[in-house]
Amino acid sequence: MSKKQKNVLWRIIVSAVLIVCLTVLGKFITLNKYIWLVLNLIPYFIIGYDILKKAVKGIFKGQVFDENFLMAVATVGAIGLKSFDEATAVMLFYQIGEWFQSYAVGKSRKNITELMDIRPDYANVEDEDGNLEQVDPDEVEIGTIIVVKPGEKVAIDGIVVEGSSTLNTAALTGESLPREVSENDEVISGCINMTGLLKIKTTKEFGESTVSKILDLVENASSQKASVENFITRFARYYTPAVVFLALAIAVLPPLLVDGAVFSDWLYRALTFLVISCPCALVISVPLGFFGGIGAASRSGILVKGSNYLEALAATEIAVFDKTGTLTKGCF
Repeated sequence: MSKKQKNVLWRIIVSAVLIVCLTVLGKFITLNKYIWLVLNLIPYFIIGYDILKKAVKGIFKGQVFDENFLMAVATVGAIGLKSFDEATAVMLFYQIGEWFQSYAVGKSRKNITELMDIRPDYANVEDEDGNLEQVDPDEVEIGTIIVVKPGEKVAIDGIVVEGSSTLNTAALTGESLPREVSENDEVISGCINMTGLLKIKTTKEFGESTVSKILDLVENASSQKASVENFITRFARYYTPAVVFLALAIAVLPPLLVDGAVFSDWLYRALTFLVISCPCALVISVPLGFFGGIGAASRSGILVKGSNYLEALAATEIAVFDKTGTLTKGCF
């Protein structure tokens, strides 16, 4: 669990305890209305200050109609109607939902990171005295001779100029059986040297090497969106402003057009409508579902490099593979 997740969890617990205490206190003690307001604002701001901050920032940036704005308007309106416990409860339940979302995403990201633990930390380069020096792979130029010891990762793509060994390429190609290499053979970065010492002449810079390109694909997997994700994004762009204006109409029109309609009653209904119409669950659930699917696949050693591919897999009926090692451990 990250530091931010722990912080939010503590805020949820503290505000929930304070709400319960204030509810019990209100049944036995009658306090001055201003003191009661201050006491109720404490758990509200503990749980909701970041939502209010994001709503204000969104207004100044011109991105007004989002879930933060809806939550802020609805809860501030509830406070104005003296429904303090409801205002805090709405913020509390929203933050609980956000915390579960953050936890699920973090867990999936961790699984993906563990699966893609192929980035080399260093490359061994010989200095003028023949001693090995560990340098950052980004600093190694094309044509440099790097030394890869048994158990180390090949840092950069290149050609073997001295030595022979077996390479574990499972993380890159899915082949579970080691690959034999010797002089003049090409090797790709991210492989693990299993037996002999290899001297490799680099043919690419680290930024252009195989491992770098694979990691870039994984890190940018979120840009490969499924069609349903793109639809939800477009839908939310029009849905949220429509909800805000409809809530405004609910609050204003009945008191103006209907005899005996009380403004405070219709304002309360408008705020209720605003909360239940908040699209955050819809907007979050679709991409979170895909991200959770990618994370679940990674726990089984399967890397899906975008939700559009996951969507395509859902409609797949037959899969044909050209390598036995892709699906087995080499033990028939």
